[in-house]
Amino acid sequence: METLLASSSVRLRALLPRSCSRRVPTVRKRTLRHTPPPPPRRNMSASADAAAVTAGVPAPSPPGSGGDNPPGADVVVQYVVLRRDLIDSWPLGSVVTQGCHASVAAVWNYRHHPDVLAYCSDDNLDSMHKVTLEVKGETQLRNLSDKLKTGGIDHKLWVEQPEDFPTCLATRPYPKSQVASFFKKLKLCK
Repeated sequence: METLLASSSVRLRALLPRSCSRRVPTVRKRTLRHTPPPPPRRNMSASADAAAVTAGVPAPSPPGSGGDNPPGADVVVQYVVLRRDLIDSWPLGSVVTQGCHASVAAVWNYRHHPDVLAYCSDDNLDSMHKVTLEVKGETQLRNLSDKLKTGGIDHKLWVEQPEDFPTCLATRPYPKSQVASFFKKLKLCK
């Protein structure tokens, strides 16, 4: 029988005839690996350096904007607003899909904006902030979209095709302090 090398895992079963393989245990070398801890999570900041973000360099964080961000600090957030009437009548997966369509479309349409670049940067990809809200129906969704347009807030009203009716909307990522007032009367989606 061949010699078992200490530096590799070898299954003795493969070396023995089939009739004997059930009685031979598998021998494995145990290796302890040290994996470094993941980098600290950082919240998004409204004061991202646009030139650095555009160049693909993560935006510098202002003091206190790291993972130990104090409560109430200004983070970059994307708002997604769904219709309650659809939540109650459509399959949950279909409604979630509509929200995903709107969210991705809003990010893609404004992909060159510094806030979007910072929101989607490698350093912040695992710490995105989204708020999912609801309105009663189509009229309220259209009214909200008009209000956002009037206020100069970039967003995507998702209109399902070929039915041609709006199902939800999503803003591009914004510093929360710039957009929260537009959504303060809406309920969290449950």
